[in-house]
Amino acid sequence: MLETSATRTYGDFNGAFPASNEYLTLHFSPTTGPRNQRWRNYGLSADFLGDYFATFFPGNEEAQSKINLRNAVKGSVSFMANELLENAVKYNDAQSNRPIQISLHLFEAQIIFQAINYSSVEAATKYESFIQELNASDPEEMYNQRMEKIALGGGESCIGILTMINDYGATFAWQFQSCQSTPQIIEVNVMASLQV
Repeated sequence: MLETSATRTYGDFNGAFPASNEYLTLHFSPTTGPRNQRWRNYGLSADFLGDYFATFFPGNEEAQSKINLRNAVKGSVSFMANELLENAVKYNDAQSNRPIQISLHLFEAQIIFQAINYSSVEAATKYESFIQELNASDPEEMYNQRMEKIALGGGESCIGILTMINDYGATFAWQFQSCQSTPQIIEVNVMASLQV
């Protein structure tokens, strides 16, 4: 971890959660080619994470069962990992020359996602404003308002985060830290918990 100062947290952020026996971490270099050429790789990586973590859950043997836990976990993990990776890449400051990271940790009743990227002060400030609005709002109402705004052609949506909260029951925590060596760069650490 980088030497940092000026830490701001939102939600129940616990960077020192207990170790899990099953976890996987992927790092992405922000400087290996144009972002739009690598975009497909992020989706493939999210699908890989979904496939990998689904293997820890049984498929339903009964044909009459409406929900197959393995498929549900696979879809949920793929969607959430993709959204977290997309946000980390989209708001990463390539000038930071630091890797984007996504980790998934499997526990008995939950999967914890952790995405870390390095953002400009301006992008981090906008993100923190969104989080403050989210914490003061009803997520479903906020989702509907954002969808209306998109329909009218306005602004950043953050629909992915709202979808993870509303449709997947995910809980979030965030930590923003200014890097001492480069104060114009903010380490953004996002934790999302999915109950399984």
